[in-house]
Amino acid sequence: MKLLLSAALLAVAMPLAAQAQTVSPAVTAALADAGRPQADKDRDAARHPGEILALMGVKPGGKVADFIMGGGYWTRILAKTVGPNGHVYAYQPEEFIKFKASYGDDQKTVASAYANVTPLSDSLNTVAFTGPLDAIITVQNWHDLHLGFAKPGLSVDVAKRLYAALKPGGVLLVIDHVAEADPGFAVPNKLHRIDPASARAEIESAGFKLEKESPLLRNSTDPHTANVFDPSIRGKTDQFIFVFRKPK
Repeated sequence: MKLLLSAALLAVAMPLAAQAQTVSPAVTAALADAGRPQADKDRDAARHPGEILALMGVKPGGKVADFIMGGGYWTRILAKTVGPNGHVYAYQPEEFIKFKASYGDDQKTVASAYANVTPLSDSLNTVAFTGPLDAIITVQNWHDLHLGFAKPGLSVDVAKRLYAALKPGGVLLVIDHVAEADPGFAVPNKLHRIDPASARAEIESAGFKLEKESPLLRNSTDPHTANVFDPSIRGKTDQFIFVFRKPK
């Protein structure tokens, strides 16, 4: 009985161990960067940036992109992680800047603070990166490609553009808020969430292969029915983490 119990515990422990990530010295130093706003540092405990960049395998000298950079939380960490011999493309969509000017202001602030950051702000319909890139990260943004302003097929088109920008073997890491199952995106996106299975299918349609996923940001108490900006769930949503790779 003890032998059987030990085997069962080992079987449970192995997947958990597989999720363990060693945070590199470069990422640790980037997180401690004095140039990061304290508000960003205060979010680290909930966002697990060290473990997430370990999943991506970002290293000094890497060439990476922050796709839809928002306030620049990830851009700042990436800039210090890849260092002076690396480069970061910080992309803020033209559509977002037209919607809210502060998106453009945030991009300028971050780009001016790091010599190895290039800001990009063309339309989602035409965005392209100077490849080949080692990795691309997009956090809480894939659902935006299904909002009302998006043209039909935009998300698949973007997936193809990101695929083209990566070198063979390059990584795309996608994080987003979990929605209830919605095959084919039949329900209008009013909650700023996305069905993980549907998102995975359209990203894989561009040629990506799902390499791994992580439970770091999962929250089983999130009912998936509230808008992510609702005070009852904001900052505590159930989120998926997918790591895709472009085949060599």
